[in-house]
Amino acid sequence: MSYHLYARPVPTDADSTDGEQRFDWVLLDASGDLQSRGLSETRGNIEDALSQNSLEGVRLIGLVPGDEALFCFADIPAKQARFIRQALPFAVEEQLAQDVESVHLALGGQGADGEGYRVAAIDHQRMGLWLNTFLDWEGVELEALYPDAALVPLQEHDWAICLGEESALLASRRGEWMTMRADNLAVFAQTLATPSEDEVAAEVQVVVYGTNDAFAGNEDLMSALAGTPRLSVHREPMEGAIVELLASAHYHHAAEPINLCQGQYAPSHGDGGALKPWRPAIAIAATWFLLLVGGQLALGYYHNQQATSLEDQAMAIYRQAFPDDRRATPRNVRRMVEAQMRVAGEQGGDAGFLPLMKHTGQQYQRLSGNQSVNFNSVNYTSSRGELVVDVRADSYEKLNALRSNIAGQGLEASVGSVVNDSEGTRARLTVSGG
Repeated sequence: MSYHLYARPVPTDADSTDGEQRFDWVLLDASGDLQSRGLSETRGNIEDALSQNSLEGVRLIGLVPGDEALFCFADIPAKQARFIRQALPFAVEEQLAQDVESVHLALGGQGADGEGYRVAAIDHQRMGLWLNTFLDWEGVELEALYPDAALVPLQEHDWAICLGEESALLASRRGEWMTMRADNLAVFAQTLATPSEDEVAAEVQVVVYGTNDAFAGNEDLMSALAGTPRLSVHREPMEGAIVELLASAHYHHAAEPINLCQGQYAPSHGDGGALKPWRPAIAIAATWFLLLVGGQLALGYYHNQQATSLEDQAMAIYRQAFPDDRRATPRNVRRMVEAQMRVAGEQGGDAGFLPLMKHTGQQYQRLSGNQSVNFNSVNYTSSRGELVVDVRADSYEKLNALRSNIAGQGLEASVGSVVNDSEGTRARLTVSGG
């Protein structure tokens, strides 16, 4: 079963003795049900809680402070992701308060009203710190980092506000998010109530989430919000901590946050990402592939060596028969032998080397099972007009059949110096006449 761990950093107390980062966290199972939770606990405490329950396949969702990631729109006409990312810095540069080169840009989906692509911008240094904060937790794999305010669920409202002890998280239907002090909400409400020049004055639906303690501590603020013209304020009590609300909204797709872990900050750059469980199988497949390729290369080298050896033998026999011909090569030796025989045939039917070799070769080709008959050497004695072939076969019958076939062409043929051994029969075939 897969689990999702949501961890939201708690502001570090200046009076804290250890200075270690603490988190509010919840653990949801594959059905989205709450399995465990904790408030203001260290990373070690959370890892111990997971280890005690022997949980596997836990995916970590980090919720970074919303005020560290700026929301902006990128009006880019391109449709392909590659071109969109190339144009992204130029499209949002004027909306940033710092050099665009010092900012990490995370691309979201298109706005609901066709306003372009939603973009989250966060300082490179801060992004690196948060990534290091959530990386390499024992027993979990980092899946995403989101601005926490972007996860406040809107339901059917135009704006959603989540009240904390001193701050508030805000999200809008356009996809915007922000974090502000709770006592500034009354002023912000006046901004919401003022329509823009091209906007028709209409009621703005606002939902406010908070615990009973949060509502009680901000009763004056809630009264100010409810009394603001054009604002229709709906209270939504929470029983748990803010991290529970945000985790539930994300798991049930009630919000569309932008994952900050993109590009160089994608978890796969550091820990193997989604491919990590498949590493053993990939290693085995790679080893098998290398062995297969290595075997094929070795077999190819062996056959290449054998072919070279046969070419050398063929050239040696040809040069022995035609010592003055320097035109033959391993690639054209067959064609050169055919040419030499054709010329000799045109010159007449004497008992010279070429006619004898021609008739012997023809009968060899017609011999049944000639693959088991090999010519080891060929010698010609011009004074006696004899062609002597050192030949080997798997049986004497093959040699005798070859002799008989040659003799059937009107030539004199004899087999002598017969030697039988474990590999077959070796003899000397003498051909003359014609």
